Amino acid sequence: MLYQLNELREAALTPARMMAGVGQQMFSNPVSPLSYTRLGRSMAAGFELFERTTRQYEKPDWQIESTTVDGVECAVEIEPVLETDFCTLLHFKRDTRKKHPKLLLVAPLSGHYPTLLRGTVRALIEDHDVYITDWKDARTVPFFKGAFDLDDYVDLVIRFLRHLGPKTHIMAVCQPSVPVLAAVSLMAGEKDPCRPASMVLMGGPIDTRRSPTKVNEMATSRPHAWFERNVITRVPARYPGFMRQVYPGFLQISGFMSMNMDRHIGAHMKLFEHLVVGDGDSADGHKRFYDEYLSVMDLPAEYYLQTIDVVFQKHALPEGTWVSRGRKVDATAIRDTALMTVEGELDDISGVGQTEAAHDICASLPAGKRRHMMQKGVGHYGIFNGRKWRENIKPEVAAFIKKHN
Repeated sequence: MLYQLNELREAALTPARMMAGVGQQMFSNPVSPLSYTRLGRSMAAGFELFERTTRQYEKPDWQIESTTVDGVECAVEIEPVLETDFCTLLHFKRDTRKKHPKLLLVAPLSGHYPTLLRGTVRALIEDHDVYITDWKDARTVPFFKGAFDLDDYVDLVIRFLRHLGPKTHIMAVCQPSVPVLAAVSLMAGEKDPCRPASMVLMGGPIDTRRSPTKVNEMATSRPHAWFERNVITRVPARYPGFMRQVYPGFLQISGFMSMNMDRHIGAHMKLFEHLVVGDGDSADGHKRFYDEYLSVMDLPAEYYLQTIDVVFQKHALPEGTWVSRGRKVDATAIRDTALMTVEGELDDISGVGQTEAAHDICASLPAGKRRHMMQKGVGHYGIFNGRKWRENIKPEVAAFIKKHN
């Protein structure tokens, strides 16, 4: 029912959105004298703001066509190397003969598309051979393809590591820190030759009992059954995933926005002013951010509900009680995969200490294979995007991977 109501809302807004587009063009057309007045620019800005805040955003492009390796620009080709029902393993193939460490970048399956890590990839491909998990929108996966849960996620990480082979390094940004650590633990326990050489966990909810955030409190303040009743719905008939149970993207973005509503309203008010005064650079920067931020996908219901249960309510990984497909997840089995954790001082998604907790549960690792980095002055997204990521964090990550290559 939730999805159907959202579809009705979209249908009802379509004519108004089309009229807003016409109005924006009319009041910004240089042929019109009104476009040179504050009134005209204000009308155009208002129409554009309405259109942008009511549209459905599609999956963005990667927009990565080249990189610089040792001062030489080279082309980048994005190629799929392994296709599964819910995820495609992509390779950012660079036109260079120089060999660099092979790195599997595990993108979050938490609502936003993997392209949210565009800035992360751009920085990493300068000196790493990067592969990434390109998750599929659950509403596009046919119902007959079956379910996908957190245990499937763990198995998929293992499958990708085995496909890439020995001496691969792995990096998890935010949510995948848990399934990545679980996958590496299982591989270590089996002495799998394809277990990664190093593992970098960034802003992940390893132990959400430390410095709990609003996200953590939301997940623990209600019983598991509440989430099943109130946020899970079925995909409607016009999508390939018809009848699949999902946690829909439109509910997720509502939750994202509500946590910092004042900040988002202020940002859109600034966009209005930028458009009125003709500050194109600032307006374009805002648009690029929100084109990405407002692009969301549906999550498989089984995966979302199991994550709430295992990660946020039972704390099964730090407690040592997680049994995945009959296999006990024992992080003390990790003895030779080097571990680096990265946190942001101002992170309001994964609180300070939640990622660092990985060092406590990987108790068998020697000190020489450990590294923790706390970046001051950044929030959650600043860990893997922006100036401090490029100038401070990425060089430390690259040095760690190189040391343990």
